[in-house]
Amino acid sequence: MKKLSPGTIVFITSISIYLLVGAYSIIFQHLFFADIDWGFSFLISASCFILSYLLLRFMLKTFIHDRIKLIYKSIHNLKTGSTNEKNNVNIDEDVFQNVNKEVEEWADYNRNEIEQLKKLEIYRREFVGNVSHELKTPIFAIQGYVLTLLDGGLEDDTINRNYLQRTASNVDRMIHIVEDLESISQLEAGELTIYPEKFDLLALAQEVIHSLEIKAEKKEIKLLFKEEYDNPIRVVGDKEKVRQVFTNLIVNSIKYGKQGGETELRFYDMDENILTEISDNGIGIAKHHLPRLFERFYRVDKSRARDQGGTGLGLAIVKHIIEAHSQTINVRSAEGVGSTFSFTLKKA
Repeated sequence: MKKLSPGTIVFITSISIYLLVGAYSIIFQHLFFADIDWGFSFLISASCFILSYLLLRFMLKTFIHDRIKLIYKSIHNLKTGSTNEKNNVNIDEDVFQNVNKEVEEWADYNRNEIEQLKKLEIYRREFVGNVSHELKTPIFAIQGYVLTLLDGGLEDDTINRNYLQRTASNVDRMIHIVEDLESISQLEAGELTIYPEKFDLLALAQEVIHSLEIKAEKKEIKLLFKEEYDNPIRVVGDKEKVRQVFTNLIVNSIKYGKQGGETELRFYDMDENILTEISDNGIGIAKHHLPRLFERFYRVDKSRARDQGGTGLGLAIVKHIIEAHSQTINVRSAEGVGSTFSFTLKKA
């Protein structure tokens, strides 16, 4: 149904008053005067119509229209962030319709904002819960070892050194968690400075592989390149940060690789960029986990990941480092087949 404008409402109301007063005037003359002067009756009713129209229009404009116009201006200024009256749009026409539209838009905006705040609150709770859980595990372990030593274990040569070493190991784990939290906080806030330089990506990858060979040998996993690269692969980036990317991705491939499997590195020339792929033939990742894989503390297999000693921040840090280089990182995976992480760096 089409809405009536304020002017139409005033006109219809005035006609109604005109007809009502006209009818009353005719009845009044019929009762008290024998001869009805139709001209005089018409004059009275017409005067009533004009007066009622002007009065209603004045009241509507003064007490309703102007006030709603002021509300509309306030809403418009609030949405645009303008405090200058001259910047306001022309709202003299259809002010009621404009007010309704603005209020609906304002409600939609705030509804969306509330939804976003709810999501952030859920994210905050999950983050605090995850941090506390990650820290509780080494703290309780340290507490147990220390209490055992204080209860007499310190004098027992068969356990004192062993328990002190375990305590030191859990202290190191706590330090890694705090350091990773600090790194990712700085990356997300844009406070961690990237120092770009030209370096050989192939040589860096070889250094990281060499440093992780002992860890890989424990699971009989081979770390290798898909093919022989005779020439250096020159890129521009923060060498130490890219080293961290290689380390985190290769360590993950070892953790979740199959006994006797392999991790393979490949490089592709993508015109302006170099694409690096790190693939394994491990347990793989289910498809529904992939969109959240780079979130802080997100784990595909929580119990297994914690047994491996990870902080749950490695992939989030990798993502932020690559994005800080204005580049991209992606993952493809299939359960029981393996996973491939790929990222780009600008060619030197």
